[in-house]
Amino acid sequence: MKDLIRKGLSLGLGLAVVSREQIEKFVDEMVKKGEVTSSESKDLIRELLEKGEAEKKEMNTRIHDQLEKLLMEFNIPTKADLERLEKRILDLENTVKNLENR
Repeated sequence: MKDLIRKGLSLGLGLAVVSREQIEKFVDEMVKKGEVTSSESKDLIRELLEKGEAEKKEMNTRIHDQLEKLLMEFNIPTKADLERLEKRILDLENTVKNLENR
């Protein structure tokens, strides 16, 4: 079964970008060739879909980490940085208003 999953990973760019239809088509071809029984095919499809979801999550995490790293390298403020500055400006405006009203 693990060899079949490895073959499934060779579908192109990996399971993260493969659709359910592509996986089902691939497994159907394996059934036709006699590499998998029809009873095993459902389990294989499920396993390949789960592996694909795991790869998507891992890819998203890597992309997120790389973007954060780039933002830090280029010294680009994050959304949290901007929100903190907005709050600070509001606090300063309120302080100025209070001082003017005295």
